[in-house]
Amino acid sequence: MRALVDYFREVPPGDGAWALHCLLGGQRRRLLTSLRLRQICLEGSGLPAWLFDDCYRQVGDSAETIALLWRQAIGEDRAGITVSAGSVASLQRWMEELLPPLTTLEPEPQARAMQELWQGLEPIELLVVNKLLSGGLRVGVAEGLVVQALAQLSGLEPARLRHRLMGGFVPTATGLAALLDPIDDDASLSSRPYPFQLACPFDAERLEATAPTSWQLEWKWDGIRAQLIRRGCQCWLWSRGEELIHPAFPELLELGETLPDGLALDGEVIIWPPAAPCPQPFADLQKRLGRKAPSRALLAQSPAAFVAYDLLELGGCDMRHEPLRQRRAALEALHQQLLAAPSPARAGLLRLSATLPLQAWQELEAQRSGARAVGAEGLMLKDLDSPYLVGRRRGPWWKHKLEPLRLDAVLLYAQAGSGRRANLYTDYTFGLWDRPSDAGAAAGDGEPSQPPVLVSFAKAYSGLKDEEIVALDRWIRSHTLERFGPVRAVQPVQVFELAFEGIGPSKRHKSGLAVRFPRISRWRHDKPAAEADTLAAAKALIETVGPPRSAALRHPIG
Repeated sequence: MRALVDYFREVPPGDGAWALHCLLGGQRRRLLTSLRLRQICLEGSGLPAWLFDDCYRQVGDSAETIALLWRQAIGEDRAGITVSAGSVASLQRWMEELLPPLTTLEPEPQARAMQELWQGLEPIELLVVNKLLSGGLRVGVAEGLVVQALAQLSGLEPARLRHRLMGGFVPTATGLAALLDPIDDDASLSSRPYPFQLACPFDAERLEATAPTSWQLEWKWDGIRAQLIRRGCQCWLWSRGEELIHPAFPELLELGETLPDGLALDGEVIIWPPAAPCPQPFADLQKRLGRKAPSRALLAQSPAAFVAYDLLELGGCDMRHEPLRQRRAALEALHQQLLAAPSPARAGLLRLSATLPLQAWQELEAQRSGARAVGAEGLMLKDLDSPYLVGRRRGPWWKHKLEPLRLDAVLLYAQAGSGRRANLYTDYTFGLWDRPSDAGAAAGDGEPSQPPVLVSFAKAYSGLKDEEIVALDRWIRSHTLERFGPVRAVQPVQVFELAFEGIGPSKRHKSGLAVRFPRISRWRHDKPAAEADTLAAAKALIETVGPPRSAALRHPIG
């Protein structure tokens, strides 16, 4: 905190603006690929490609590998002889003058310009430059800490600064001054959303000490969290990622134009046909994402709806400080008013997220068990007396998701990780048994001639403890059957229980299946590979729970 406050107090405004931009994760645009930086390094240093690749496998990051190798490769006698303009340039000059023009150069001039910039830089400086070029700069400072530092520096409330930062920060000296201006009337915020409130994972012990009737219970919808805003006779649809997404949902923009002025709704964008009892899977919503002009056919095939569950602004007044029970009552009254008026809300474009009864905590699990039937991920519990807060605050909002689906699968392939795990095999591909005997027995054909085979089913790289990762890495290295570049095929004897949120058919994968958010839940030392689950068992889950409702599908090898 002291370092941040001191830095922003002393640094020139232009540098401070760009530093804030990077600290907030804004520098994600890739100017040059890591592959291109590797090529430029090899051309300028004379290093053989195999040596660079060996070093990369130890380090796990191209930008850092170049930073560590460059001075050694070109020799200290050459390093620093030609002091580049960049070695003494300000951050603002790097970001505005030195780095952007590199993308427009032809390959040979580009390589020379890059090598000139690298010349004379210390390794840590070279690392930062390469990270800014590749769009992979991750400082590791939480956004909340940055906002607190700016609040301490400016005397403004952190919530006000967060609101000013919503919708993006323009990295200029003027932008930084406006952000920290204590007397700004915030007129420029008319288009911007409020900072979103987030929920914490369910904590049964903490909730059981409270009265169940003091909580609002509703479905946890699986769409895109968004705010629909109508101000100054204009409307905007903002995602939680602070992106304007209304070009992809023109019908929701039309809906916004019929809403009363000075209104901000918090809710979920979902594909939900007007006459359908439940929303469609997230895969249908994914077809709309990123499109600037969806076709009429797509609009008809995947009609969007805005499911509102909170009222943040009404008549131009900020409602967030009011308790949820009052905000909810105002939201319900507004919804009834809109339904009574001739507007698109009557066509199902604006839906009110239903609340569920909860008189005793023993009823909670029964309510949660119905989530999949209505196309939801689980339940949300919200304190009826709580205001609308900023970020993830433990206490007012809880998410109680459905238990994950589980299958036992066999480890087939392994690949080294990246970063601090570059020396360890941490990316795993798992398979399930394809037993023709299952289909043959069902058809009464007797025993088939084909033996059961393992088919790639899912990839996962999380869930194991550090000591388990080290032990499994050691086992993989000594039980490798074949190598395919960075991938090792291993003896198919290790069984792992995989947990995932959803499963559905897929034409892109050999197994014919795709799963959502797969991760390792435990290493089944007690189970032989022959007893792992089958594709038939996985397909049976589809009939039980329906297809996955998210685009986060892992792609297995093959």
